[in-house]
Amino acid sequence: MTTESSAARGADQLGTTIARFDAHADQLLDRLRGIPAVDSVMVRASKAGDWSLVWHAINLVRAARLRRTDDLVRFAALIGLESLIVNQGVKRLFRRERPTDDGDPTLTVRRPSTSSFPSGHASAATVAALALSRRAPSLAPLWWLLAATVGLSRAHVRIHHMSDVVGGVITGVGIWRAIGRRLIR
Repeated sequence: MTTESSAARGADQLGTTIARFDAHADQLLDRLRGIPAVDSVMVRASKAGDWSLVWHAINLVRAARLRRTDDLVRFAALIGLESLIVNQGVKRLFRRERPTDDGDPTLTVRRPSTSSFPSGHASAATVAALALSRRAPSLAPLWWLLAATVGLSRAHVRIHHMSDVVGGVITGVGIWRAIGRRLIR
């Protein structure tokens, strides 16, 4: 057996495992889809995550309350860098197709123009939750609940595979470790 065929077989097995994971996650989400309250929360969370609006809004309110423009600029720069790295860098490496072109037809959300992997919403949510938790540790459960909801919403509305969301979380942690910890003191 050649190394090349072994690598190809390993890649096929990984692809199969990821496809099974995504299918199982989608079956679990199907149990929640169609419940009006859940659908409403997920659509709103998905829309709030567009362009990281929810994170920028929290940043503005927090900076205004504390009168800390330096915090405002650092956080905005971090979220901007995350978006640049994910949308203009990482997504271009993978070019994964989305599970649907426009998401679930009963759950109206914006159609993204970038590839599916990794989820930028999940990556930004992770970076934001890490930054906000560092700045306001007593509110960390709230930041993580919001981040989890935004990330999960993308699979719920069928704009991302669940593995894209997991990949977004991992990417967000990597971005935080590489630049976030230094930028958010």
